Amino acid sequence: MVELMLRKTVLLSLLASLCSAQPAPDPAFSPERLARIGAFLQQSVDQNKIAGAVALVLHNGKPVYERAVGWSDKEAGRRMTPNTLFRIASQTKAITSAAILALVEEGKIGLKEPIGHFIPSFTKTTVAVKTDTGISLVPAKRAITIQDLLTHTAGISYGVDPHVSTLYQAKGLGPAAGNGWYTADKDEPICQTMERLGTLPFIAQPGEAFVYGYNTDILGCVVEKASGMTLAEFVRTRITAPLALKDTRFFVPAADRDRLAAVYSTGPEGVIVRAPEGSKGQGDYVDGPRVSFAGGAGLTSTARDYARFLEMIRKGGALGSARILSPRSVELMTTNQSGDLHAKFSGPGLGFGLGFQTIDRYGANGMASVGSFGWGGAYGTTYLVDRKSGLVLVLMLQLMPNGTDISPKFQTLVYQALNE
Repeated sequence: MVELMLRKTVLLSLLASLCSAQPAPDPAFSPERLARIGAFLQQSVDQNKIAGAVALVLHNGKPVYERAVGWSDKEAGRRMTPNTLFRIASQTKAITSAAILALVEEGKIGLKEPIGHFIPSFTKTTVAVKTDTGISLVPAKRAITIQDLLTHTAGISYGVDPHVSTLYQAKGLGPAAGNGWYTADKDEPICQTMERLGTLPFIAQPGEAFVYGYNTDILGCVVEKASGMTLAEFVRTRITAPLALKDTRFFVPAADRDRLAAVYSTGPEGVIVRAPEGSKGQGDYVDGPRVSFAGGAGLTSTARDYARFLEMIRKGGALGSARILSPRSVELMTTNQSGDLHAKFSGPGLGFGLGFQTIDRYGANGMASVGSFGWGGAYGTTYLVDRKSGLVLVLMLQLMPNGTDISPKFQTLVYQALNE
């Protein structure tokens, strides 16, 4: 009986995937070359490099490629479908950054405004400097600003750096928070966590280095302070509801439990193994306390939802009748605002705007045009927006750690299919 039910579940999932609407042909793309994407992804599944994936490509707002391959939960026999939910981790940052810019447009936040105006513990911060005998705590040379956080130039890491990790762990952060960024299991509001973060030393002076860390989680608290509502409510009322993003939430409703893809890890010999339960694996996105709304890494979404959010950004802040941001704000977000600091972190020709990595030189990120922007998430999700080519690329999978090169190859396979 159990085997029969399993077979029925697999069959129904497969039929749902096969019956999904297929994108209409687009003369800008070679159908034969586009087919290489699916063949590559299926090969990755067959070789056990990934359990499954959803790939979606928009051209001038219309889908030209959509494919779900493999398994959303291999052990449960659930196939991947275009409707599968994914933990998007750091892809949350773009949405929280958009929330901040919306409040900047209202005059409730200033880009150069000190964070201490919203979170008192950040009024005077310290920096941990390595010495021969350990660390020395020195005062920050200046106040950390909203723009420092948006560009990740505030000097704030995830607290897993060896010279500060024990201090962070003692405060329930860094090594005590999964991989540093995970807070879905916390039963305290994000502002309470961020207030405690402000008492800890950071690892670089404001404005002197690109340091990837809690920056956007702090911004999530700023959204709450400036708007008077939780980050979840602000995102819902100001971004996801106006854009009709029905599946982008911080926690998955119990009724949608089976839509959430399982997390896998790249194991020995490059083949997948199921990730464990808990903060470094499956997480608490269904059964957790549902209290901590992490602006840096907390959302779950679908490929279709996230692509729609990106399409709004590509079109200058509006989609249909919904205007989320002004064109000028979008230009700020998608233009390098960090000088060469990000290039020293990620490589030549790459910059960082107010929430997005920017491509400032052709070839810095594969075949993407200059002016493109994107990022990814710790669970293996990734995206790219190429305004010059009218493209939005989204690849969703759940693999942490991700020992594959599937994401850059996916982007290459999209570009090689272009006829122009």
